[in-house]
Amino acid sequence: MNGITMNLTGMRSGGGLAVAGRRGLSGAALKWIAIIAMTTDHVAWALFPGFQTNPVALAMHIIGRLTAPIMMFMIVEGFFHTRDRAKYLLRLLAAAVAGHFAYAFLFGLDPVPLRTGVFNQTSVLWPFAMGLLALMIYRSEKVWLKPWMKQVLGALCLVAAFPGDWSTPGALAIVYMGMNHGNFKRQMLLLLLAISFYSIVYIFAIDPLYGALQMTVALAIPFLRQYNGTRGRFPAKWFFYAYYPLHMAAIALLIGPTFIF
Repeated sequence: MNGITMNLTGMRSGGGLAVAGRRGLSGAALKWIAIIAMTTDHVAWALFPGFQTNPVALAMHIIGRLTAPIMMFMIVEGFFHTRDRAKYLLRLLAAAVAGHFAYAFLFGLDPVPLRTGVFNQTSVLWPFAMGLLALMIYRSEKVWLKPWMKQVLGALCLVAAFPGDWSTPGALAIVYMGMNHGNFKRQMLLLLLAISFYSIVYIFAIDPLYGALQMTVALAIPFLRQYNGTRGRFPAKWFFYAYYPLHMAAIALLIGPTFIF
């Protein structure tokens, strides 16, 4: 994500020394991979509504599974390297609000959250923002914030993430990775653990194939392992935040609104 000032990230277990100039993928390169994968996935929903299982649709959705883990990982990196965590959170929350209406437009949802249910009511940026807020709480060094208060407030953030795409497991993955920053292997294991909760719900409650497909997020791990700790060149701080709602609105206008199930 944006607002990241990455030059050094130190040692990452399983990932080597992240030093500027090291071969691998910069933060900007990872963002471009996420953007391309996300766009591919959303175009697939528009071209093949209702989770069709033909090979082209499935391939496009699998490509799309690269997006979430990269976004989660970069949000964690942003947390540790941004100069102002409060502004970083506000940018993500603002993008979540803008992204909500574009998400509702593309997927034919009621623009008023929670009026028709509590599941998949808004875009993935809401759970990601709640995950970032929970991480800020858990890692806060404010003396007045007692351990029990951190547990309660963090848990409330995770519950609040439930109505969004990727739901509470998406927020939990950010917390897991943030609490294990510096240990890449452990970060990835806990990422997969969090996503497995989401996958299991879909397998038993909605659609077994779609649930199993969520675990292809593991395909993002080789890309994340190549992260070299550098910021790289990205068009502007607000580019991703603007691209997220605009590309969904464009897909809805050019191809047509769609639905998931």
